[in-house]
Amino acid sequence: MSSTVFAASTGLDFPLAQQLTVVALCALTAFLSHLALAVFNDGVRPFMLDFVQGRTTRSATTAVSLGLSAGFIFGLGAPMALSSGVLNPWLLFLPTDMLGILAPKKWLAPLLGGAWGAVVVFGLDGANDLAHDLPVGFLTAMQQMATPILFLFTLFPVLAITRQFGRLRGALAGGVELTLVVLTMKVWPEVFAGAPAMAVGVLLLIGFAVAKDVRQRRAERDTAAVVTSTRGQVPADPGAEKEQTPGGSVAGKGQAPADPGAGEGPASGRPGAEKEPASGGPGAEKGPASGRPGAEKEPASGHPDAEKEPASGRPGGGETPGEVDPMVSLFGSSAARLRRHLPLFMVLGAGVCLLAQLHVFGGGEATSFLIAKGQYAEAAQVDFYRALGFIPLIATTALASGAYGIVGFTLVYPVGYLLPSPWLAMVCGALIFAGEVLALSWIGKVLGGLPSVRDSSEHLRAAIGDTLQLAILFGSLLAADAMGGGLGILIAGGLYLLNEAVGRVVVRMAAAPAAVLVTGIILNLLHWLHLFTPVKS
Repeated sequence: MSSTVFAASTGLDFPLAQQLTVVALCALTAFLSHLALAVFNDGVRPFMLDFVQGRTTRSATTAVSLGLSAGFIFGLGAPMALSSGVLNPWLLFLPTDMLGILAPKKWLAPLLGGAWGAVVVFGLDGANDLAHDLPVGFLTAMQQMATPILFLFTLFPVLAITRQFGRLRGALAGGVELTLVVLTMKVWPEVFAGAPAMAVGVLLLIGFAVAKDVRQRRAERDTAAVVTSTRGQVPADPGAEKEQTPGGSVAGKGQAPADPGAGEGPASGRPGAEKEPASGGPGAEKGPASGRPGAEKEPASGHPDAEKEPASGRPGGGETPGEVDPMVSLFGSSAARLRRHLPLFMVLGAGVCLLAQLHVFGGGEATSFLIAKGQYAEAAQVDFYRALGFIPLIATTALASGAYGIVGFTLVYPVGYLLPSPWLAMVCGALIFAGEVLALSWIGKVLGGLPSVRDSSEHLRAAIGDTLQLAILFGSLLAADAMGGGLGILIAGGLYLLNEAVGRVVVRMAAAPAAVLVTGIILNLLHWLHLFTPVKS
C-alpha cells in the first residue's frame, strides 16, 4: 500500500466537462430537496413527512438537516476528498440537502445547489494546492488512512454474521475470509485482497439468512396444518349435539367441551357466554394492534404525528375487520407521489451514474481510495455490498416519508464505475432509477416477508459503521504520526478524546479526520513559531 499513488498527489483540477457535471448535479439535488422528493441523509428523510404535510417549517427542517449533516461534511467529506483526490457524497449532497430545504423559492434552490457545486470543484483544488505548499503536509499524511480503511472494511460480513447467527458461524466466516485474503495476496497480487473475502462473507450471510427464513416458513406451514386439522375434528360433536337437543338438559352437555365458538351465538342469556366474547374482544383488538406498532415505529420513528394522523380520523378503526392499515395507505400514497415525478428521478439517476463513470467520485470511504488507485472493479464490488445493507433502510424510509434517496439504492455507483462510456452511463442510470422507483412498493412487501434477510441488512449496516469507525480512527492516528510523530498523536488523539468528553460535538466517525486536519494546522503554526520541526518521511 505504501507504493500507492493517489489522485490527491496531482491535485483536484477537474476538466471543464467534469466541473459542469458536478455543478449541474448539485443544482438538481438541491431542487429535489426543495420539493421534498429526495434527500441524501438517511436521518433527515423520516422528518420529511411532517414537512410535506405542513406540520413543520422550512427553517425547522433545515435545522434538523444541519444538525445531522454538518459533522459529516467538514469532518469526513472534506478530509476524505482532500486526502484521496476523489469527491464523495457527504461533500456534495449533504450541503445540497440543507440548501434545497432552506431555499424559500423553487428557482433559488438550484442556484444555491449549483453554487455549492462550483465551490467544491473550483475551491477544492485551491485548498489542495495550498495544503501541499505547507511545511507540514497533512494531506499527504492523511493518505495513511487508506490501508486501515480498505483492510478492516473487509471484516464487516464477519461482524454481521457473528451478531445475527452466533460466534460459531462468525468464527467460520472469519477463518474463510482470512484464508482468502492470504491466498489473494499470494496468487493475485494485483487484485485488492479484501474483494474476494468480502464477496464470500456477504454470500455466507445471505445464505444463512435465507436458510433461516425457509426453515421458519416451513415450521409455520406445519403448525398451520396441525391447527387446521385439529379445528376440523373438534367442532363435530358439539355441532351434532346442538342440532339434536334444542332443550336445556342436552344443551348443558354441549357446554362441557371447551368450545367457545360453539356457544357464542345462541347463548346471549348466559352470563358466562357474555363474558367470553367480551374477554375475547380486547384480545382481538390487541392482536392486530400489538403486531402493527413494531412495523409502524421503524419507518415512522422520526415523525410520530404520521402515526397519529391516520388513527385520529377513525376512532375504533382497529376494531373493524377488513379496514385498510394506515401504514399501508401511507406507503401507497408515498410510492404514488414518487412515481408521479419519475422523469425527475430518471434525470437524477443519469447524473449520479455519469459522475461515477467519470471516476472522480467514490460512494464510500473505502471506495474513494480504490477509485484513486484506479481499481474500479474492486470499488464496484465494495459499493455493491454496501448497497445490500442500505436498501431496506432507504426503501422503508422512502415509503414512510415520501422522500427518496438522492443516490437511490446506490446501485448506480457500481454500474457507473464499470461502464466504458458516459452516454451509456446516463442511459443505465436513468433506467436503474426508474426501476427502483417503480418497484418500491413491491420491495417493501418482499422485505416484509423476509424478516431474517431484513435483519441481515441492519446487521450489515451496523457492522459497516463499526469497522469504518475503527479503521478511520486508526488511520487518523497513523496520519498524525506521519505528520508529527508522538506530538501529532498527542494532539489528534487528545482532540478526539475531548470530543468524546464533551458529548460528541462532531459525530464519532468524522471526529478523527477532523482532528487530523486541526492537528495539521496546529503543527504548521508551531513550525512557524520555531517550536516544531516537521517529521522527515
